[in-house]
Amino acid sequence: MPPRPTAAPSLFSEAPTPNPPAAKKTDWINAHCDGGARGNPGPSGYGALIQDDQGNVLAELSEFLGLRTNNYAEYSGLLGCLQYALDHHHPRLRVVSDSELMVKQIQGKYKVNSPDLKPLWHEARSRIAKLEAFEITHALRHKNKDADRLANEAMDRGMHRGPATGSSAPSPIKANPYPTKAEAPPNPYAKADTMLRGFTKDGVVHILGNATLPDGVFVKIIRE
Repeated sequence: MPPRPTAAPSLFSEAPTPNPPAAKKTDWINAHCDGGARGNPGPSGYGALIQDDQGNVLAELSEFLGLRTNNYAEYSGLLGCLQYALDHHHPRLRVVSDSELMVKQIQGKYKVNSPDLKPLWHEARSRIAKLEAFEITHALRHKNKDADRLANEAMDRGMHRGPATGSSAPSPIKANPYPTKAEAPPNPYAKADTMLRGFTKDGVVHILGNATLPDGVFVKIIRE
């Protein structure tokens, strides 16, 4: 029986089988966030603890924000959590915050009247719209201790404060800190000259130049 002819060698190598696509992250992740300011406005920061649905720590966020109001810091914490979920392709996010104002504004139960908070609210809603699912709930402060600790550590770093006398240094961050750059939107009302001028009439403060007071700022009237 004559031998079978051998196949001619191919000029083209067989294309390697592509790796199967990575499994889509469909599980929920959970974030506790908190923000604060020492002075309102004053040195401020936010912190957040992000975990998967099994309770494993994914990241701890801790960022100093400069001189901001308490509500600005609360919204910045939410924005940091949202951006983490988007950057790491987690489509489902649950957020717990002890800011009842922010939670109910995001839920649509409270109106956003402050001109300082409106751009933050719009940015938060924009990021939420990019997720498949989102939930936010309010919790009392004692149930938000880790986020509160991370927010205070951020403020301490920004104010160059070490641990209080007799207390231990803060524990190392359990996951890579995030974000690597500021995620808080720039303050749209920051000006070189922050002095506002006005007058009082019948007990009402009138600000000149159609300006408005930043959120959380109170007026002290000095009579000369």
